[in-house]
Amino acid sequence: MAPTKKGILERLNAGEVVIGDGGFVFALEKRGYVKAGPWTPEAAAEYPDAVRQLHREFLRAGANVMQTFTFYASDDKLENRGNKVTFTGAQVNAAACDLAREVANEGDALVAGGVSQTPSYLSCKSETEVKAIFKKQLDVFTKKNVDFLIAEYFEHVEEAVWAVEVLKETGKPVAASLCIGPEGDMHGVSPGECAVRLVKAGAQIVGVNCHFDPLTCVKAVKMMKEGVEKAGLKAHYMVQPLAYHTPDCNCQGFIDLPEFPFALEPRILTRWDMHKYAREAYNAGIRFIGGCCGFEPYHIRAVAEELAPEKGSLPAASEKHGMWGAGLEMHTKPWVRARARRDYWENLKPASGRPLCASMSTPDSWGVTRGHAELMQQKEATSKDQLKQLFDRSKTH
Repeated sequence: MAPTKKGILERLNAGEVVIGDGGFVFALEKRGYVKAGPWTPEAAAEYPDAVRQLHREFLRAGANVMQTFTFYASDDKLENRGNKVTFTGAQVNAAACDLAREVANEGDALVAGGVSQTPSYLSCKSETEVKAIFKKQLDVFTKKNVDFLIAEYFEHVEEAVWAVEVLKETGKPVAASLCIGPEGDMHGVSPGECAVRLVKAGAQIVGVNCHFDPLTCVKAVKMMKEGVEKAGLKAHYMVQPLAYHTPDCNCQGFIDLPEFPFALEPRILTRWDMHKYAREAYNAGIRFIGGCCGFEPYHIRAVAEELAPEKGSLPAASEKHGMWGAGLEMHTKPWVRARARRDYWENLKPASGRPLCASMSTPDSWGVTRGHAELMQQKEATSKDQLKQLFDRSKTH
């Protein structure tokens, strides 16, 4: 009989580092299994081999958590704006749980069932209606006996609190992660206040994911930690940022950048940037450290390698990776062999190779959020008239 794995809170209470996985929707979109736009995860049921393989790569890279590929897997999102899927929300969520559990059992990883923000909330549906959507996903997670639950990718703390209140009914550990930066949520609630509300709602782990680069996210989590401690509360902290540099973002994050989503590649962080991120997060008191959109397995491996002294071991994927470029000692070219050292890679300022491109962009900044007519969602496909209005408006920004 296999030994019982330590739970998420048991690990965090002991001061252990827990490494999260990386981004699934962006990675699988690039591989041809997810459609940009809806960003829905029906691939869990439609192309299980692709999802399973990505889980395995993150596990090999050092991830201790396999998040179910259930981002935007609520029924209202699966059916939003003409999106056509051949699987029900329950089928997608169940398939995602099975894949995550299968791979988690191949190592010492835990399974986290995840819910995210809903079109219903953005369309100003009631608390009861929004909570009913989370409950449908939760029923599957309960049946599949995931190890803990994550409410992630919430722009508004109000909706995240509703999600936490539903998830905590299971008695399983609950994490809550907002897609906010230091300016706070989309209605101006500060990171510290957001964290306090989430902890009071029942979340034992709080933090941020997506929308901003690693160091910006670490800064936001620091503000959360300060708010929680000032309120006399206790929590563990998590961070799962973008793998893109976003110094030019406003409070909406990378979605406002003109390069989103198909021209972000020049902004990708190097593996060496990830070493810095991992150390900054650890020094800030964050112990659940992973990634979101743009994070590939090699990025997670870099996090695991940087924190290997704290964890006591290297990930399996380091078998094929010399620390700080050590493998280049075997290169045929002498000038490349000369790069087999930490100080070279740690101090390199990579060029983009794009002499006519600016280093930063101007965000669109439409300022649209919950309560605005433009953000009301619909089952029907976006009409040509609706698109024309958007195209015309974009010319004025």
